[in-house]
Amino acid sequence: MTTDYSLLGQVRRNAVALISLVVALSSLGYNTWRNEQTEYNRNQRQAAFEVLLKLGELQRVVFHAHYDRDADKGNPRTGWAYVLTVRDLASVLKAPMPVMADELVAAWSADWQGLGSDQDSADRVIAGIDRAREQTLQVLQSLD
Repeated sequence: MTTDYSLLGQVRRNAVALISLVVALSSLGYNTWRNEQTEYNRNQRQAAFEVLLKLGELQRVVFHAHYDRDADKGNPRTGWAYVLTVRDLASVLKAPMPVMADELVAAWSADWQGLGSDQDSADRVIAGIDRAREQTLQVLQSLD
C-alpha cells in the first residue's frame, strides 16, 4: 500500500474538506455583505422617513405663517429648526439629498420674511419643500 503524497493526491483525499472550506468562506462573505447592505438601507429609510415628517411640519409652519397669519404656529424660528433638521438628516442620505437640503435652506433663508405678505415667497418655499419631498421619495424607492 503506497500513499500518494503529491499535491494532486492530497487534494483528492481532502476534496470534501476543501469544498466545505470554500462554501463556508463564500457564505460568510455574502452574509457579511448582505448584513451591511441591510443596515445601510435601514438607516437610509429611517432618515428619509424623518425628513418627510420634518418637511410636513415645515409645510405646516409655512401655511400657518402665510395663509393663516398665525404668528405662534407660523413662527419662523420653528421653521428654521425644521429646515436645519432636514439639512442634518439629509447629510447622511445618498445623493442628491444633501444638495436638495442646501437648496431648501437657501430658499427658506431668502423667502421666510415674505411669508404672510408675498405670495411669490410662499410659492418658492413651498416649491422647495415639494422638491425635497419628491427627492426623498425617490431615494426611498431606489433602496434594495
